[in-house]
Amino acid sequence: MNDPLILGVESSCDETGVAFVRGNTLLGDVVASSVDQHARFGGVVPEVASRAHLEALLPTIKRACAEAGHSLRDVDAIAVTSGPGLAGALMVGVASAKALAWALDKPLYGVNHLAAHVCADVLDHGPLPEPTAALLVSGGHTNLLLVRDIASDVVELGGTIDDAAGEAFDKVARVLELPYPGGPHIERAAEDGDPNAIRFPRGLTSRKDLERHRFDYSFSGLKTAVVRWVQERQAAGEPVPVADVAASFNEAVADVLTRKAIDACQEYGVGDLQIGGGVTANRRLRAMAQERCDAAGISLRVPRVRLCTDNGAMVAALGSQMVQRGLEPSSLDLPADSSMPVSQTKAS
Repeated sequence: MNDPLILGVESSCDETGVAFVRGNTLLGDVVASSVDQHARFGGVVPEVASRAHLEALLPTIKRACAEAGHSLRDVDAIAVTSGPGLAGALMVGVASAKALAWALDKPLYGVNHLAAHVCADVLDHGPLPEPTAALLVSGGHTNLLLVRDIASDVVELGGTIDDAAGEAFDKVARVLELPYPGGPHIERAAEDGDPNAIRFPRGLTSRKDLERHRFDYSFSGLKTAVVRWVQERQAAGEPVPVADVAASFNEAVADVLTRKAIDACQEYGVGDLQIGGGVTANRRLRAMAQERCDAAGISLRVPRVRLCTDNGAMVAALGSQMVQRGLEPSSLDLPADSSMPVSQTKAS
């Protein structure tokens, strides 16, 4: 008997994603991004994102059906991002998935966006070892997780107490007069810079901080340090070495992210680390994670870059895991929960 066919819908921020997954196999994955509409504002505008989802969702579903070679009537269940994310953007996806589930008489699974980022890895590397430590680094979230069961048992070991890594990239890019979104442009600028040129601070890594925030992250202080360094150069009438600043900032972020992730693996006796989320596309982060995992005897799992950014494939993958484990579907009155905790993998 074939594994169930799952339709996944993602609309938590500025990408409209629709995908088909059967078991752990990705059959079709289409993403419509509204990032260009937000670029002139220097960040995501919730109202613009919501309208973009409304306009893109039906065409994206049609394209995903064509790519997968399936019609909507072929699906066995529907998975949709229920949270966290932008409230209005989430509502578009959730309302659409409810309508499809009702019209097609199929079970509906409201899934957690953060857990879905972790689950994307199964599409490239198969089932996650249990337990697995996961480092999730996206635009608005930086979390360390202990994943005992991706469908039902995810524990947050630590998170960001202020700016997430992705937010810090955007803010530093603005100071350096680089385009939005900041991550790719800072990484590009860093290629010509010296990562050791400037010793920027590593947030929450002092002995005192580690006592209270061992697995938490803070990038606000790092962002402020970069801003002040740049302003001091400008006030002195000296040129700002953009490449060196970008490389040094990039190095500081990768250092803190990977250092705490390895520490979590060792503390909990976990031999596998999975990293996901949009910032995981950063090559220095991937390289440093591999170097430190190799040194510590930890197996590193990183999905392809396309599966790191927001997409419907990761939502369908998590829905597939839930169906395979026999979890009860969500009710048709499930909410769009903008503050859904990562420990709640499924909406009731």
